[in-house]
Amino acid sequence: MVLSGSMALPLPAFIDHFEPLARQYDVVLCDVWGVIHNSVVSFPTACDALLRFREQGGTVILITNAPRPGVVVGSYLDGLAVAREAYDGIVSSGDVTRRVVAERHGERVFHLGPERDLGIFAELDVQFASATAADYVVCSGLFNDEVETPDDYRELLTAMRGRELFMICANPDLVVERGSRLVYCAGALADLYHSLGGDVLYAGKPHSPIYDEALAKAAAVRGRPIARDNILTIGDSIRTDLKGAVCLGLDCLFVTNGIHAEELEAYEASDASALGEFFAAAGAAPKAVTRRLAW
Repeated sequence: MVLSGSMALPLPAFIDHFEPLARQYDVVLCDVWGVIHNSVVSFPTACDALLRFREQGGTVILITNAPRPGVVVGSYLDGLAVAREAYDGIVSSGDVTRRVVAERHGERVFHLGPERDLGIFAELDVQFASATAADYVVCSGLFNDEVETPDDYRELLTAMRGRELFMICANPDLVVERGSRLVYCAGALADLYHSLGGDVLYAGKPHSPIYDEALAKAAAVRGRPIARDNILTIGDSIRTDLKGAVCLGLDCLFVTNGIHAEELEAYEASDASALGEFFAAAGAAPKAVTRRLAW
């Protein structure tokens, strides 16, 4: 397989169990939606794998593009019966967004997203305004992701572009699993806004700010900085998880039974060539591939 022009890279290994690979790493940065739950139920085998990794001395930081503070994500995981013992900490794109909003103190913000995401502004001194009066925009998703698509927002985004509004995208994901369905996320709106010429800051994966915070949290847990070759990322998205790992020089375990499940359904371990072609679009292959995270 040839990726990134003429650079040839090895095909990823297809594994069924995490334990042999886990021995090589001290820290795991693990995605949440699609890896340990689908927003309706948690995946017991994935939670067990993270718990066992920690029992072996590893550190687990959950890293998510959820447009909510990490403490809120933790409470949500409690409701899905994800044990606190399965991870050491949580870093969300909502945390990064809050820092940027705090830095823009005194400016009026238009919140583009559902009311359930208003927690992202909790305890921040924020003045809300309409799209026609705001100084900048925080996009956390669609107002109603059950029925709407990004194209429903083209007129609004075009008007925002006309005012040259800066946008903070609180969730760079394009889609997320909700049970057996995929629904659009803030990243889909942000990409459309960017295509219209809008200025966008993406607060989550695959961009570096969220990884910088996750690595700092892992270092705090272990009491020292961690070498990049001792860190493994786990995720199910080429656009966010794999590309984020590649940009930071981190290994990635890619979970196929996530948002790309339908595309990868026919790819088996014996079909390594086809699997490699699938990852070629990302410019690099993951360290390994698994159907679902299991110890």
